[in-house]
Amino acid sequence: MAKTAYIDLTFQEISVKDAELRQELFNLRLQKATARLEKPHQIFDLRKEIARCQTRMTELRNKYNEARNIAPKP
Repeated sequence: MAKTAYIDLTFQEISVKDAELRQELFNLRLQKATARLEKPHQIFDLRKEIARCQTRMTELRNKYNEARNIAPKP
């Protein structure tokens, strides 16, 4: 998914996508451990994708807290 693809998604949708990506990362690591991974760069790409999800979730969480006048977590 492109970076801009997460802008239109809700927090719940991004959370589900994050869980799916983490499961896929687990599967790739398992394949790497058993020497069946054909494209090792997929692990790197997937980690970047998870980071994008986490970043957008933090942005949404801060926006929600700001609307409720709650100080963000340090």
